[in-house]
Amino acid sequence: MKFKNQIDQKSPINHDDFLQIIENFETTGEILDDRGRNKVKYFTVKEHEINTKSFKIPNFINKIAYKFIRKSKAQRSFEHANFLLKNGIGTPIPYAYYEFSSPFGFNKSYYFSKQFTFDFSYHKLVDEPDYPDHENILRQFTQFTFKLHENGIYFKDHSPGNTLIVKNGELYNFYLIDLNRMDFITYDFDSRMKNFSRLTTQKEMIRVMSDEYAKLINKPFEIVYSKMLEETNNFQKKYIRRTKLKKWYSGIKKQ
Repeated sequence: MKFKNQIDQKSPINHDDFLQIIENFETTGEILDDRGRNKVKYFTVKEHEINTKSFKIPNFINKIAYKFIRKSKAQRSFEHANFLLKNGIGTPIPYAYYEFSSPFGFNKSYYFSKQFTFDFSYHKLVDEPDYPDHENILRQFTQFTFKLHENGIYFKDHSPGNTLIVKNGELYNFYLIDLNRMDFITYDFDSRMKNFSRLTTQKEMIRVMSDEYAKLINKPFEIVYSKMLEETNNFQKKYIRRTKLKKWYSGIKKQ
């Protein structure tokens, strides 16, 4: 089986080390996330903690697409991480990506980065409305999102689990993960608001983010809030429809 890879100069481990992680991925390492689609583990190699994301083998169509047409999720994660860092956006340091293929199509791929220590994720703000300094964190997060928009970074998976937060005195630093779905665009007002749609359904949180974002783009609060809430409701309706469709399809398959 052939492989393609790229190792960043910042990587503290070498090609042979990465291959050893891949070879022993299923039987060693500590699981961080294993929800069926992809699997994330971390490994200690030469006293360095390496976060490793193993992407599932794609379906037949994507096997062909990733081999001949599109960049793999692992490659995109690696390249997007480097782009974010160059533009002053936080993300765990990328070390390498590897992808494997056969004459019949694309197979497995892996993305490696520095294991990252954080205090909490955006999820904490959704789950605990009374979390200390909640509004201040949310306003600083909104400023961080504005910075993404000003840099033309459209993070498609801008959702609660994909922003890690580190407290640094009175300030909070934000770091994006799960980077493979990202576009680079010129934002208009609608796309800016749509990018908030997956974060929360809580109107008070939407109100705070709208208030902060309205100041940043010099628009009336009422306009920003109305549009952000509309985009959130639209996403929820689509999400509910997709969930119902998946349940229906699963029921059909079992019959």
